[in-house]
Amino acid sequence: MKRTSRDIRTANRYEVLRQIIAASPTSRQELAVATGLSLATVATLVGELLDLRMITEVGFEDSAGGRPRGLVAVDSAGGALIGVDIAETYVHVELFDLALNVLARAEEDVRPGESLPEQVVGHVAAAVGSVVAQAGVEAARVLGVGVSVPGQVDRDTGLSEYAPNWDWHDVPLLDLLAEHIAYPLYLDNPLRACAVAELWFGAARGHEDAVVVNLGTGVGAGLVLGGGLHRGVSNSAGEWGHTTLVLDGRLCHCGNHGCVETYVGAPGIMLNLRELSPRSPLLHPGDQTATIDALARGVQAGDPVAVKVVRDTARYLGAAVADLVNLLNPEVVVLSSWVASRLGEPLVLEVREAVARHALRRPLAATEIVLSPIPTDPVCLGAATFALEGALQSVGQRGPRRAAPAKGRTAPPS
Repeated sequence: MKRTSRDIRTANRYEVLRQIIAASPTSRQELAVATGLSLATVATLVGELLDLRMITEVGFEDSAGGRPRGLVAVDSAGGALIGVDIAETYVHVELFDLALNVLARAEEDVRPGESLPEQVVGHVAAAVGSVVAQAGVEAARVLGVGVSVPGQVDRDTGLSEYAPNWDWHDVPLLDLLAEHIAYPLYLDNPLRACAVAELWFGAARGHEDAVVVNLGTGVGAGLVLGGGLHRGVSNSAGEWGHTTLVLDGRLCHCGNHGCVETYVGAPGIMLNLRELSPRSPLLHPGDQTATIDALARGVQAGDPVAVKVVRDTARYLGAAVADLVNLLNPEVVVLSSWVASRLGEPLVLEVREAVARHALRRPLAATEIVLSPIPTDPVCLGAATFALEGALQSVGQRGPRRAAPAKGRTAPPS
């Protein structure tokens, strides 16, 4: 797509703010080095961000033999951002200040049979209302809500085009949410959200090429290539969970057989356990979270069934990750999302060994495989950055999407 001068300016403004958030306080000279932009361009963009009250001047630092350099820092009170992590079994929402510190959290369980769009929207609206009330922020301070939903999405139209685990097709998710939520809304999926979170604050920070493996109910890979988020031509890059791992293997929700997701996603891990030990007390039918938690405790206690299930899962995962290593030659592969977090280092150690058996020596030697270090929900964090990006895009343009007045909104329009 052809980029206009407005697009380039918005992207530069966003990159400068990102660097300020990552390294506050900082000088205009340091920002020019970090972004590769000219000092004059940085000075102009910093001026715009100061006018928007997103950053503030915080004093000076001495420079070697020259004039003291003015320092700027993000103004934490300059606005609030909300990140929404819609998953197959829960809706998690976090509210952040402008420095992306968490101010409030809320969670809603999504029970089996509650996957209709209207039901999921109700959970999101309730959780968004909860975090706003907890934080006590004024509606005018909320710059936007970033919403992550599994599957393929159209960011421009706000459609959830395809969510295989719920069999959603072309669901107008943002329009449905806008009937209940008065804040600007921005849509993407957890692969992109996790990748951005790791790029800004986690294990991908400072790296040009990274893969963030999202292990939850669904599975995918967020891609950081050349220092930036890689989306693909239709915002569909990273659907690695639906690549074939086992020919004529397990049936996947997407309709194919033997997908990576069917062996290393939470339901696949439950099936690994059921096939090994059908009557195992570790197995909690219908409850993914309880089963994964039981496996994690079992591994720590040395339970032989739990150890074998995690090892077998890591064998599948390692073979699939080796494909990513050979194909993309990344500096780091980050295991992220709730399944990786709960199984932790025992899973990472087994995956490293499995990858070493399958990957080519040269790309493997350049790749580190680590667990995500982000202490909060990385999907919420990444989704909040989408809201920040959208807020900067809306500067000087027509206001972002808002619904007509409706009952039951989480807040009145600002």
